[in-house]
Amino acid sequence: MTSLLLTGINSLVTNDPTHGGLLGELHDAALVIDGSTVAWVGQRRHAPAADAATDLGGRAVIPGFVDSHSHLVFAGDRAEEFAARMTGTPYSAGGIRTTVAATRAATDEQLTANVSRLVTEMRRQGTTTVEIKSGYGLTVTDEARALRIAGQFTDETTYLGAHVVPADQDPAAYVDLVTGPMLDAAAPYSKWIDVFVERGAFDADQARAILQAGIARGLQPRVHANQLGEGAGVQLAAELGAASADHCTYLTDADVDALASSGVVAGLLPAIEFSTRSPYPDARRLLDAGVTVALATDCNPGSGYSSSMPFCIALAVREMHMTPAEALWSATAGGAASLRRPDLGHLTPGAPANLAVLDAPTYLHLAYRPAVPLVTRTLIAGREV
Repeated sequence: MTSLLLTGINSLVTNDPTHGGLLGELHDAALVIDGSTVAWVGQRRHAPAADAATDLGGRAVIPGFVDSHSHLVFAGDRAEEFAARMTGTPYSAGGIRTTVAATRAATDEQLTANVSRLVTEMRRQGTTTVEIKSGYGLTVTDEARALRIAGQFTDETTYLGAHVVPADQDPAAYVDLVTGPMLDAAAPYSKWIDVFVERGAFDADQARAILQAGIARGLQPRVHANQLGEGAGVQLAAELGAASADHCTYLTDADVDALASSGVVAGLLPAIEFSTRSPYPDARRLLDAGVTVALATDCNPGSGYSSSMPFCIALAVREMHMTPAEALWSATAGGAASLRRPDLGHLTPGAPANLAVLDAPTYLHLAYRPAVPLVTRTLIAGREV
């Protein structure tokens, strides 16, 4: 293994609180990568020798983004649905069925190529870890296929057979399928199990049965919760010890209390509100209550077709009243917490060398200069991608 010294870093975000502040930001800093891991961080004047060195010329370095919620295994798009929303048609869960039909008709090669394209987009924008869900197959064969394809790109694969009930299925019979043969086929390719708890999708009793079946098979629970209105999703996530409750757009005081007391991460997905003209979640309310918040793209062809974590950061600061520091932390360490990956989301000795270099002097430019492609280099396990 060879070591690499990155020097000339104007602002280095470590997410290590021992360096002070929420982000553990160091100025006039340096970082040493040894093989695939971070070996040293500190002030440039104290940097140790390494086999090679690169001067970043006063740029900023941040931990790689951890995108803890995406739906990348699909075919087709729903641009016409988006255009209709922009003229007043409300978003509903039923539009998922359009993507299901296209995905079932696609070949493995077509689906794999689309995932590869989107993951490449993400990496160019600084994302080093991404969670990928199934949910656009909704048959035993197609759900297993989606997860097998997702597993080529990430270890963070999520079985979402409970996305919606297919139009030709009886709801009770479909729950039996999701908790039986479909789970049997999907479990070998999955780390997580998820369910869309929402009107037009699954109610609390159905969702509980689905999540408990997954837990019994060794999968860890996640929940799509409270996106379209107040509902049972957040409370169910707390009851079952889910890693995250994602969306969290409509919350009661009891929901906020449940998130804070249970430790369930609130996954906020602001690109969805942008694309559906829905109210943004109140991140300030959650943070002030002590809830751990993650930011993610929810990249999907229907409700929000963005692969950009910097865009989500800018939206979180502008529309959800997060500080730039809170938004960056939530897009890195918060995402890692949502995936229960304490090894990710920070740049400390021994951590994977997953990082992004910004063509800017500080991370503040992520929100200050929205839609500008600031990420110039992305490294995963010490290798540029």
